[in-house]
Amino acid sequence: MNITRENIDALNAVVKVDITKNDYSDKVEKILSDYRKTANIPGFRKGHVPMGMVKKQYGKAVLIDEVNKLLQDALGKYLVEEKLDVLGNPLPKAQDDLNWDADDFSFEFELGLSPEFEVKLKGKKAITHYNIVADDKMIDDQVVNIQKQYGKLVSKTEVAEEDEITGVFKNEEKEIENTTTLTLNKIKGKVNAKKFIGAKVGDVIKLKTKNLFNDDHDLMNHLKVSHDDAHGLEIEVTFTINEVNARELADLDQELFDKLFGKGNVTSVTELKDKIKEDAEKQFVQQADQKLLNDVTEYLVENTKFDLPAEFLQKWLQTAGEETLDEAQAKEEYEKSEKSIRYQLIEGKLITENNLQVNFDELKAYAADMIKVQMAQFGQMNPSEKELEDISARVLSNQDEVKRLSEQLTSQKLLGFYKENANLKVKEMTYDKFVKEVYS
Repeated sequence: MNITRENIDALNAVVKVDITKNDYSDKVEKILSDYRKTANIPGFRKGHVPMGMVKKQYGKAVLIDEVNKLLQDALGKYLVEEKLDVLGNPLPKAQDDLNWDADDFSFEFELGLSPEFEVKLKGKKAITHYNIVADDKMIDDQVVNIQKQYGKLVSKTEVAEEDEITGVFKNEEKEIENTTTLTLNKIKGKVNAKKFIGAKVGDVIKLKTKNLFNDDHDLMNHLKVSHDDAHGLEIEVTFTINEVNARELADLDQELFDKLFGKGNVTSVTELKDKIKEDAEKQFVQQADQKLLNDVTEYLVENTKFDLPAEFLQKWLQTAGEETLDEAQAKEEYEKSEKSIRYQLIEGKLITENNLQVNFDELKAYAADMIKVQMAQFGQMNPSEKELEDISARVLSNQDEVKRLSEQLTSQKLLGFYKENANLKVKEMTYDKFVKEVYS
């Protein structure tokens, strides 16, 4: 067997594999001999079928199978030995004139080669790393929300601004009849809100659905209409008031603190606010980190320049998935996934050059930490080492879980690397300002 490579350019190559009769004949003969012992052909006793007949019936299929096995094995070893960093998989060149009756065979494969490039993480323009803080207003609002959640409902006969109103929305034409509970802070505009203020149990209020709620999606919940119907819905509905309740705020006392955080863990309003701030800012860190990860990814893709073997990759995409694509579909798929391919190459280079690979011990420790957090949520604060090991072993026996956890841990390692090495500027702001700046 002989394997040679012709480099077409820096990103494309053709590998030629020559297979001779000596490479496959012994294996083919052995398989056919085994077939002869078990072949069941009418007119012959088992094990006494003439070899010529066995070769005639099975010879070519066995030959093709063995040559293909040899081919794939040899090609795989060659790529490893030559340390070729290929994209996709080798693509066999079409051979319409292949003669399986010959003794020797030649096969050619197209290769898409990974480009050479350099990653520069420190750019001239700094990337924003947000430090999101919980301000006094947010904390105070959360305290009130807690008091409302754990407070008592007091029945009333007349609607005031802060009340909870239970009633029935109706529209006969659209067959809408739904009982729901709402608060006036969901209602859009002073005109609509005024229709409720002062209304009594039993009153029927006429409303138009257009601009009724601050968020059109609330129509889905309160009127029980589909997502498509909710957008642009312009009908008149009635709302019959069945109940009016005021929410009496819970006292900020030790009983409430113990209910929220366990006995004795919080003992004052100041400690309550500190805990709310701490818990909120932990969540904010996750959002700020995800934003940073997205922004660094975007920066790396935009500022790391290299060519890809686009023609090869489009050809490879035609047969790479579950369904075969035509040329136009493969081109469209390539254009959609090009950014992702580029980042995978950049990420792979960063991981290799900076030893950011995830090893099994790290994965095991990461899985154990996640399990501890999950168990704590169900009140199991101090699991034994054996419990953790047993659960971790079960989790890590699932390949899908291993893949998911590995990706999460790799993202954490990359995030830490970016924080240490990228050109970042820290920008502190409240959560409301962060949402407005980033997502509006």
